Amino acid sequence: MTARLGLLPRAGFAALAALGVTLLILVAAGAPPLSTLAVMLDGGLGSQAALLRTLAAFTPLLLCGAALCVTFAANLWNIGVEGQITLGAICCQGYLRAADPGGGLPAALDLALGLGFGALGGLAWALVSGVLRTHGRVHEIFSGLGLNFVAMGASLWLILGPWKRPGMASMSGTETLPAAVWLPALGGRPMSTVGPILAAIAFAAVAWLLTRTFFGLTLSAVRQNPLAATRLGLRPKARILAAMGLCGALAGLSGAVLVAGLYHRLIPSISGNYGYTAILAVLLASGSLPALPLACLFFAVLTVGSIQLPLSLTLDSSLAGVIQGVLVLTLFAARRAWPRHGGGAK
Repeated sequence: MTARLGLLPRAGFAALAALGVTLLILVAAGAPPLSTLAVMLDGGLGSQAALLRTLAAFTPLLLCGAALCVTFAANLWNIGVEGQITLGAICCQGYLRAADPGGGLPAALDLALGLGFGALGGLAWALVSGVLRTHGRVHEIFSGLGLNFVAMGASLWLILGPWKRPGMASMSGTETLPAAVWLPALGGRPMSTVGPILAAIAFAAVAWLLTRTFFGLTLSAVRQNPLAATRLGLRPKARILAAMGLCGALAGLSGAVLVAGLYHRLIPSISGNYGYTAILAVLLASGSLPALPLACLFFAVLTVGSIQLPLSLTLDSSLAGVIQGVLVLTLFAARRAWPRHGGGAK
């Protein structure tokens, strides 16, 4: 209990330092600091439409954040989560394009299979990186980045080639899927009610898996001492592949949700940098599972709220990305600077 209470001053100090540095960055960029923060907050939470847009961004962030917690537990940096989202979207789009609404399987079953194919696509893409790590000694950072570009190229090829709109190829995406294979919408909006539910279930399942099961314990052992884990018969390579596969499946599921629950088609860069932003969210939460949903919500509000910057203050929306990076770096620096119990700064 005392240790937990001791974390509060450190967290407060880190938050104040991050806020101070953020305000300085805004001043240096020529933006009115308080007005800029107010515009982004209002743009992300100020209306029902804004809340729905934030929820639409929060869903893939939480799915990918939960996925990354699995690989981080095994000391893996799954930078390829962006490509896994894209492959999930491609596989879901491919199945739903081939589905025959009204003339074949029930629409609900088609949707479930579409989501399942999306998860399988992400899983397979992650396992490529995992196999390169375990059997080819290629670090997952390098293989993941390379596979991200391959996935992006594949999606563009499909959009402009085999899956192009009838009579034309458009960067706006493929032809819209039939409404029968859309996930149920929320309040008449294109945002699906199923996506947030799936994200919450996935997060709860990952939290249980990492903290309450033998599998989670073995991932911790592999992270701390792979050699000792091998001598104990824990098969680190198999654990690494399992962690990568599970992470990829959840990332692929998020891509499928984006196709079936939001865009209803495959679009260029459908991953929307959610994979990279989810990495920042996990880092911001410092590996704390209870803090992850709050970190994902924070980044979702920033992402959605930044859209209002050019409209309200004639500022570039990319300023939100600068704020995100500065916040994470400042929080890490502040936590290092604050003395821990029983000693100085570490």
